[in-house]
Amino acid sequence: MEQRAQVLKAALWMSGAIASFTSMAIAGRAVSLELDTFEIMTYRSLVGLVIVLVVAGAAGTLGQVTRRNLGLHLIRNVSHFTGQNLWFYSLTAIPLAQVFALEFTAPLWVIVLSPLVLGERLTPMRVLAALIGFVGVLIVARPTPDSLQFGQVTAALAAVGFAGSILTTRRLTRTETITCIMFYLTLMQAVLGLICAGFDGDIALPSAESAPWLVLIGCAGLLAHFCLTTALRLAPATVVIPIDFIRLPLIAVVGMMVYGEALDLWVVLGAAVIFGGNYLNIWSETRR
Repeated sequence: MEQRAQVLKAALWMSGAIASFTSMAIAGRAVSLELDTFEIMTYRSLVGLVIVLVVAGAAGTLGQVTRRNLGLHLIRNVSHFTGQNLWFYSLTAIPLAQVFALEFTAPLWVIVLSPLVLGERLTPMRVLAALIGFVGVLIVARPTPDSLQFGQVTAALAAVGFAGSILTTRRLTRTETITCIMFYLTLMQAVLGLICAGFDGDIALPSAESAPWLVLIGCAGLLAHFCLTTALRLAPATVVIPIDFIRLPLIAVVGMMVYGEALDLWVVLGAAVIFGGNYLNIWSETRR
């Protein structure tokens, strides 16, 4: 019963992450014509750092920030910074549903590497659930050599970066608090963003129109990682991450309603398959 409760709590936290990532995609596309991806990441991280310092200071948890795993924090944030920049670029190059579909190859990397990096048990049911979800992704994206676009390549590479971030986050949750992880997330990525954005000697300042979107990106990004990190503390990565597949049908509907992107039968079919994989995974874990 206790394990079932933990898995269900993790699923609820992942629901918050899904809503936050979706909001961030909308806001990222809104500011993409004015700022490049490095500038977006810089302002997002600075907003997040202010929030972390204010909230942690009010809660009295700043003392939980330690320096014992700086190397692992750096690996996590370089991996995530790379993936996130590729993700923001992909938002401007291909339809939202395709971005999210290709991003969802990340759980496959997580499932394959979790036994090696985290020592988590790879059960046949977890593999089956992930494969079902991936089949749904292929149904939605339907990639072919003739239709391959650069934005699809960057979205696929972003998934590799996100998988590395997920695995190192799980390692960090064994010894570090959420405050510590969030502090280094925002601080390190703000520094990385400033270095990359300022490489050409020109960092654009946001306009009055884009400033609210940047605040939303910062808040949504921080909340998404808080929810994701909390979920990973409650359940194994191979259980938590496949739940994120639900983001795909959600963003397909958003793309249709907000940007006029086509929502066809293949998207509906793929979403149904993805849901089936997620349901099978959660049902199996709560029954064990």
